[in-house]
Amino acid sequence: MKLMDHLSWNDVTDENLNFYKAIGIDCLLIHLPPEMADGSDRADEFKQMKHFVEAHGLELYVLHSGGLPRDKIVYGLPGRDEQIENWCTVLRAIGAAGVPATATTFYAISHFRTPSTHGRGGATYSTFDYEEFLKGPPTFPGQEITEERLWENITYFLERVVPVAEEAGVRIALHPDDPPIPEPLGGAARIVVSVPNYQRIFDIAHSDAMGMLFCQGCVAEMGANVQKTIRYMGSRNKIVFVHFRNIRGSSYKFQEVFLDEGDVDMVQAMKTYRKVGFNGPFMMDHTPGIPHPSGGWAGRAYSNGYIRGLIQSVYR
Repeated sequence: MKLMDHLSWNDVTDENLNFYKAIGIDCLLIHLPPEMADGSDRADEFKQMKHFVEAHGLELYVLHSGGLPRDKIVYGLPGRDEQIENWCTVLRAIGAAGVPATATTFYAISHFRTPSTHGRGGATYSTFDYEEFLKGPPTFPGQEITEERLWENITYFLERVVPVAEEAGVRIALHPDDPPIPEPLGGAARIVVSVPNYQRIFDIAHSDAMGMLFCQGCVAEMGANVQKTIRYMGSRNKIVFVHFRNIRGSSYKFQEVFLDEGDVDMVQAMKTYRKVGFNGPFMMDHTPGIPHPSGGWAGRAYSNGYIRGLIQSVYR
């Protein structure tokens, strides 16, 4: 069990790494910029970054591939084979650098939210209200896609990428669509929205290299029982790492709130991870915005302190 936080590639600085080390972070997720998938071998750059992170007493655990170009992959357009090959080149470089995991999504357009709401102390909560969304749904001409086509295209992608991940020794963590509701949003269908759909994806891949970024907030948004889903995924070795976050509300109307005030019992959730033998990273995500000049960093410190306390009390 590790405590993890994230940075973009260009934000990996002495100052930020020292902050993370000071608040008890064990390992780091770094988001790769799109230009990393230009077909070049980035192994040496990844190794240099790993050494820089390790020099600050942290482990580089995830190089996140969600920002790499994949529009042609998702839509099944000409040029997808080149994008897939670039993905594979990045995967091989991640493995060559000794980084154990990457992560991605497989949505056509985006995550969706409605206007933020406010909570304790004036904190800003990321919010989704489907009824509010339908009052003025955004349109994305030319980006419509059916569920059938998405299943065809994710199958094409996984059949070519997962064997490379296996060879490279890298696990792929797939994040749910957010919000994970089955209705099309913006004209595009959505498939990474339920536990049965995840199992269908795993049945395509048939590999321990393919797993789930267990976004606990999204699982709650699915309407699934969080502890039951932890047991299901954990017993199958499908949890690569965890977004340890909490929500208040239902699948179609929710707020992303502070860890201690949502609907999910976070203590019981942590106990369930322990019972299924999960020993990977826990990471804060979507922490409410604190109305203070240093609110972003304060939110990270608060969330990580909460998670660190749970890890120590439950695992030790």
